[in-house]
Amino acid sequence: MKEKILHVLKTETVLVVATFLALVSLFFNPPSKEYVDFIDFRVLGILLALMFVMAGYQLNGVFAKLGGKLIAKCNTTLKLSFVLVFLCFFSSMLLTNDVALITFVPFALLTLRMGRKDSLIIPVVVFQTIAANLGSMLTPMGNPQNLYLYGLSGMDIGEFIMLMLPYTLVSAMILVICIFAVIKRESIDAGFVDDEGNECVARKSHIIIYSALFILCILTVIRFVEWYIVTLIVMGVVLIIDRRVFKKADYSLLLTFIAFFIFIGNMGEIEVVNNMLSSLIEGRELLVSVVSSQVVSNVPAAILLSGFTDNYEALIIGTNLGGLGTLIASMASLISYKQVTGKYKEYTGKYFISFTVYNIMFLAILAVFAYIY
Repeated sequence: MKEKILHVLKTETVLVVATFLALVSLFFNPPSKEYVDFIDFRVLGILLALMFVMAGYQLNGVFAKLGGKLIAKCNTTLKLSFVLVFLCFFSSMLLTNDVALITFVPFALLTLRMGRKDSLIIPVVVFQTIAANLGSMLTPMGNPQNLYLYGLSGMDIGEFIMLMLPYTLVSAMILVICIFAVIKRESIDAGFVDDEGNECVARKSHIIIYSALFILCILTVIRFVEWYIVTLIVMGVVLIIDRRVFKKADYSLLLTFIAFFIFIGNMGEIEVVNNMLSSLIEGRELLVSVVSSQVVSNVPAAILLSGFTDNYEALIIGTNLGGLGTLIASMASLISYKQVTGKYKEYTGKYFISFTVYNIMFLAILAVFAYIY
């Protein structure tokens, strides 16, 4: 029993903290019908639908096959590194940062090992992680906090993209410079990449169905279709064609959102706390969101701070840039960390140091750009 509790504390730290805060807040504002209003069911429904669709793609090996075809055309370590890193950068814009890392980090480990380029594992995976966290900031569906803040802000999708486009372009430029500076140009056998290691059984009919569902999800994000209709359709289709998908969704993320919704709602009912946080955040939204993300990660930071300011543009920029820095600044970063340290325990220290150094560097450059811009 003790081991199970420790395991939960280690693997679901943010969920545990969020639940604890929600429970404590009950003493200040006892449970009532108002709690229903605290929870943003639209965000939860869209997130759940996207999780199911992405899981369906993964179970059919769509991302691995796409990556395999692209990488098979590479003949140098430089080209291979660019493909692996920018696959995460661009795919995260639509598939979310965590899905991009779940898909392409294991693939990178496989291809680098098969190509006998183990020395590139740390720099490539670190850049992949940064790329996923920065590429995802361009679109509302790129990461959970964007989806949440986009819904609150009332922006249209064009306004959101234009807000984050300058930061995305600068991020891409820094990534290109880093890859050229760190990765040596060496020849590599590009013919080794096939579907090796991919145990997924692809069904064309399922892939077509999931693609149709993905389009529906996008239409929901841009408010063309009601979220509850699409969520029910996705759940119904998954129930019929492949129930394994239900096991792949990250339900802990949804529970974390619910816990923070309750906590923030309750805190908003306490006048003293409301006034204090409002005075602290007002005029400092970007700075406060970056700093708070380093401690609680950017998704909870976005939910927490949104209850005390309506400067959503600053929160969007701050929580996206705040995904850089510490290992927990973006929970998606833990995916890469676990993948590398799980297979290469001897890389744990070196990976952590390299990750921290490059993340702080990117954060510093983008923070300066944000201040000037």
